[in-house]
Amino acid sequence: MKDGKTEQKRIESDTICAVATPPGAGGLGIVRVSGPAVPEICQTLLGRVPVARHATLAHFRDQEGEVIDSGIAIFFASPRSFTGEHVLELQGHGGTHILNRVMQRVLELGARAAGPGEFSERAFLNDKLDLVQAEAIADLIESGTDAAARAAQRSLQGVFSERVQALQEKLTSLRVFVEASIDFPDEEIDFLAESDVVQRVEDAEEQLSRLLNDARQGRLLRDGIVLAIIGRPNAGKSSLLNALSGQESAIVTEIPGTTRDVLREQIDLDGIPVHVADTAGIRETSDLIEAEGVRRARQALEAADIVLLVEDASVDEGINQDLTAELPDPARCIRIANKIDLLSAEKQSPGKTETNRVWISAKTGQGLESLRHKIKEAVGAAEQAEGSFSARQRHVDALNRAGRHLLAGRKVMKASQAGELLAEELRLAQQALGEITGEMLPDDLLGQIFTSFCIGK
Repeated sequence: MKDGKTEQKRIESDTICAVATPPGAGGLGIVRVSGPAVPEICQTLLGRVPVARHATLAHFRDQEGEVIDSGIAIFFASPRSFTGEHVLELQGHGGTHILNRVMQRVLELGARAAGPGEFSERAFLNDKLDLVQAEAIADLIESGTDAAARAAQRSLQGVFSERVQALQEKLTSLRVFVEASIDFPDEEIDFLAESDVVQRVEDAEEQLSRLLNDARQGRLLRDGIVLAIIGRPNAGKSSLLNALSGQESAIVTEIPGTTRDVLREQIDLDGIPVHVADTAGIRETSDLIEAEGVRRARQALEAADIVLLVEDASVDEGINQDLTAELPDPARCIRIANKIDLLSAEKQSPGKTETNRVWISAKTGQGLESLRHKIKEAVGAAEQAEGSFSARQRHVDALNRAGRHLLAGRKVMKASQAGELLAEELRLAQQALGEITGEMLPDDLLGQIFTSFCIGK
């Protein structure tokens, strides 16, 4: 474990560059350069160092002085830049060949090609943003829904970091009191026994619990959920996929076994990305192709967060042959009685609204809103907070560890008034929280995080 803001902080001696726009032809292409050699590169490439933070029309020249391209050059002087170093952005035409020539010229002038996420990594190491904010940049780029984009923007603005910092400050205050009571004991007063230290730990636990709940919501907005639709042949699985996605993604016929493979679709469920897998009907079959589809269906349900078990409500209960025994965890299964449009009005009565089953018609759309709510409820996202922020699984894991340390500290105080043990648990809780913002990092975590970023970001 290292202190990410002391041992890892550094000012790089080399200069990096990358194409910051996606591959392919386009009207605009950007080459980004960062590092101490930027002024010299400007002088040679452009013939001058542009006025800082002003867009300047310039020619980008090769070694012989011939114009490679013409465009806008923007120079950001250290430390007033994204990375905290000298930065140059060259905005030219978006042809692949032109961008490669500009990049090659910058490399000739002493820069090296940047690795994935290296610009954001330098911004983190130079205290321009913390680790949560750096990750939020990637989350914003990759966001697939409006809600996910808004949540990433809030994390980038520091909403998540501020809440972690507020909890850190509460634990710091508590640690100061506990450790002072240990270091300077009063012979007549046991400050730990007489104080409200246990209550203060409980308050911190409650604050952390609220933060953890919001972080879980943020992880859902970022990563989404994996949902598998399973059932017997001709139960209406493909019709349900089409109804949820709002488009004809799957072929629907009255012939059982039409779906032979796993069909995947991404839908937006009130801002939550849902990765849906429509599977082949599960049954015993001698058809080799259909049997492979059944095998893949079972694989899909193993990997799913939520399983929709679709049953045909228009046939006898015994024919459905309940598949819940196939599930690795029946608790994450939502049972669906489909085709209620084929039932009489009497059989569609309110008596058919059991808590463990949703009655729908994928054909008419009846009951779909209840199903959507049931799915969100199953993953703990029935009510989304307007101020939600993006989060990752590593953040949730760190908050869980911090919570376990606070619980252990509170228990030991209640049992034995052992201030030394409480102080240690508080320290470990703070260390777990420090991993979120980057104040404390496992040795290999920083590299893992930034290698998942885009080149040029």
